[in-house]
Amino acid sequence: MPPATPAQTSRPILGAVHTLPIDRPLHWLTLGWGDMRRCGWISVLHGLALAMFGAALLTVAHQRFWLLAGAFSGFLLMAPVLATSLYALSRALMLGEPANARVVVQTWLAWQREHGSKWGNDYWCMVQFGALLALAGTGWVVTSAALITLLAPVPISTPLAFAQHVVLAKEGYLFELWLMMGGMLAAPMFASTAVAMQLLLDRQVTLLQAVLTSRRAVLANPLPMALWAAIIMALTLIGFLTAMLGLIVVMPVLGHASWHAYCDLVDRATLPSRDAAATQAVLPGRP
Repeated sequence: MPPATPAQTSRPILGAVHTLPIDRPLHWLTLGWGDMRRCGWISVLHGLALAMFGAALLTVAHQRFWLLAGAFSGFLLMAPVLATSLYALSRALMLGEPANARVVVQTWLAWQREHGSKWGNDYWCMVQFGALLALAGTGWVVTSAALITLLAPVPISTPLAFAQHVVLAKEGYLFELWLMMGGMLAAPMFASTAVAMQLLLDRQVTLLQAVLTSRRAVLANPLPMALWAAIIMALTLIGFLTAMLGLIVVMPVLGHASWHAYCDLVDRATLPSRDAAATQAVLPGRP
């Protein structure tokens, strides 16, 4: 066999992915609901924190719908990072470990203990991923606000004004442009983040490996993942429309369900597990 070329040796190793039936996301929701019930208050507390964040966002921007529309979209972009400890709780349940507050605290603090290689496959890659998503979310908030503010025929301060002068406007193509630009950002971001954070938490992979594996999983399952994206958007919208109260349940269920989506989509055995030290930081007591 001829020796590998430099291009071959530098190519990132990606996790193998599975092809699933279109209705598989409904099974993830069932498992997510079960995990939330098993975790109890610690899981619901995540939902309460996110609901309070959403309520604060609504309070600040309720008379600035041009900002609110982009801000809630950015909130969705950051969801994979915000749900990290929910993934850790589901992972602990799957491995038969206690799913408690200690798991949550150690998950969020694990990156501080690893300073060997901030560009390798340690927990720093999760910090990098969160920073990139925050940057993308901020970019979309600014872009969305600029489009609506500069191109709308009148100041947009309420949902009714947005519907009347942007969505139902008889002249111009502002709404179509807004949707097109949002879709251009949302589609690749969803593909890149669908299982990336779960993979970074669970396996010894770099940020590039996680993102490319996530894209591979989405491309291999276009219909199930389209349904999954629609479910996430629909349930999140329901949470918003219930004065944020629905988010107390919706967000934990979606977070736990996203862990099971990862386990279904990616063949975890094809990638190395976290080393003993990293695993100990997330799941105390595991050898």
